[in-house]
Amino acid sequence: MRALKRALVLALSAAMILASTVCMSGCGLKDGKRIIRIAHSQSETHPEHLGLLKFKEYIEENLGDKYEVQIYPNELLGGQTKVIELVQTGAIDFVVVGTPNLENFADVYEVFSMPYLFTSEEAYHEAMNDVDYMRQVYRSTDEAGFQVMTWYNAGTRSFYAKTPIYTPDDLKGLKIRVQQSPASVNMCNEFGAAASPMSFGEVYTAIQQGVIDGAENNELALTNNKHGEVAKYYAYNKHQMVPDVLVGNLKFLDGLSEEEFEIFQEAALLSTEIELEEWEKQIEEAKETAKNEMGVEFIDVDVELFKEKVANVQEEMLADNESIRELYEHIQTINEKHMAESKNATSSKEGK
Repeated sequence: MRALKRALVLALSAAMILASTVCMSGCGLKDGKRIIRIAHSQSETHPEHLGLLKFKEYIEENLGDKYEVQIYPNELLGGQTKVIELVQTGAIDFVVVGTPNLENFADVYEVFSMPYLFTSEEAYHEAMNDVDYMRQVYRSTDEAGFQVMTWYNAGTRSFYAKTPIYTPDDLKGLKIRVQQSPASVNMCNEFGAAASPMSFGEVYTAIQQGVIDGAENNELALTNNKHGEVAKYYAYNKHQMVPDVLVGNLKFLDGLSEEEFEIFQEAALLSTEIELEEWEKQIEEAKETAKNEMGVEFIDVDVELFKEKVANVQEEMLADNESIRELYEHIQTINEKHMAESKNATSSKEGK
């Protein structure tokens, strides 16, 4: 796995050097203002886009005499791997990507691809909202030329396909799209499926044409990206909670004054607040739309069966990558706290 990562880093570095020979339109000005370009892969109605609109609003309210923020959704500037390269070179300034896309630049991000890392959504949110701790993690990509500003909730990932999935055995032989992460590929293969990494924007057509049998993601993928039109079975096995992150070009960020950087950081945190609020609203709407208008069947499965299938993956990842251990143990402390609180709440309720 390490050799694969080194090869990928070399390939991306070569692409970065090539791209850096050209100053793209991201270097430009408009009416004397510096244009800030942000790319992401979601639609204009997605919670992340709405969060970025708040980011834009806050920057322009406070620094509108200097900056204009432009947002490019729907992979208009390319898939996540490509736009990370563009951020590295400064061709664009920010991009929203899933943490698996950062694994090749900083090993610590591999921890988020670990199956069943978090024991609850509450633990997941507390860990990610620990701003002081997470900023240490965010600085780990400085050498690659970019830095994470904040996180966005990308929900709980489960499998969906053209055929029903009730147990891990139903995944055997299925070609399933996963994020472009060695850890996610290994997890999918352990379930007995054939992992097929590809760009998110390619998934709909790939399922429709039979290139793959399904994918794994949250419920919004069914509606916002219309995957529910081609994959009618969604199994709640809840194998991952993988955050998306807002990544900024480090040279641009370091070039800001202290006051400006603080405003950008505040804008990033405000965008997360909006995204989290919108996520809760839209996820329930997505379930209803997928079920009632798209004919998607939601299947409640025995999650423990799926956990057992990948029980060794956590141990293998910890043994293979020492860089994730500290963050893993930090998350386990939060998990244990929430499990104890849940147990106490249950005992208190039963005692009444």
